[in-house]
Amino acid sequence: MIARRLLQIALTLAVLSFCAFALIALMPGDPIEVAIAGDPRLTAEDAARLRTLHGLDRPFLERYLAWASGLVRGEFGYSRLFAQPVASLLLPALRSTLVLAGTALLIALVLGVALGALAASRPRTAPAVDAVAVMGQAMPTFWLGILLIIAFAVTLGWLPAGGSAEQGLGLAYLVLPVATLAVAHLAAYARHSAASLEATLTEPWIRTARARGAPERVVLWRHAFPNAALPVLQIAALDAGALAGGALVTETVFARPGMGKLLYDAVMGNDTNLALVALLLVALVTMLATLAADVAQRLLDPRLAQR
Repeated sequence: MIARRLLQIALTLAVLSFCAFALIALMPGDPIEVAIAGDPRLTAEDAARLRTLHGLDRPFLERYLAWASGLVRGEFGYSRLFAQPVASLLLPALRSTLVLAGTALLIALVLGVALGALAASRPRTAPAVDAVAVMGQAMPTFWLGILLIIAFAVTLGWLPAGGSAEQGLGLAYLVLPVATLAVAHLAAYARHSAASLEATLTEPWIRTARARGAPERVVLWRHAFPNAALPVLQIAALDAGALAGGALVTETVFARPGMGKLLYDAVMGNDTNLALVALLLVALVTMLATLAADVAQRLLDPRLAQR
């Protein structure tokens, strides 16, 4: 299964790279024209020489194959916008995004499961949990981020409005963006865990555990939850990819350096090479996260391994 999925990932990346390269090639203008607009001293001869140097005068397919073969060899090229090698920009940005998305996923999962368990074990609280879930799903990420900045950074002055700490873990800089992402995703965990636990708590073996005198807390978490966790894990598998790619909006709102902000700056700055490599890296991380979640599901439920 893993070998087949890895082959699918490789084919998907190949198709995605070709489509992205083609779309960028169809856009009007090129980096040389941007450079000429920014520096009037460049002449037409300079532009022709730069196009030849960067291979922009070659046919599209030849340019794509040269670029793709460089990626396969680990040659990611140079960023025109930041005047640095692309590899030196990607690793810090990827680490920042994984910290942000991973922390938000963990908090959303814990809070969502706790709310779902509360709704399943105490039916009177179910309407309140549903209200919280609906509010979390209804609020756009950028709007919630702006509200949190106004409330906790501008009005109260408790937390920084954006950016990241130059040294240390910078936990204060993580609070608002993590809260923004976590609120947007905990609603699905709350609803699915509540529905799954409610169905599991009606099973005969749950009634048997209660008849033997097991406390309700033990029945809920030791007996019911392990059997109800699979649907929640499936949602987490989808969210792992959504958070990796969806950090673009949050990182832009909070001016937090990461893959989303780097991709945004590359596109706005017409840095095609950086934009292409960053896009493929985000796609690769998303697909690998989904693969890891699928493997975890098969380990938890041996019946899936037989399919």
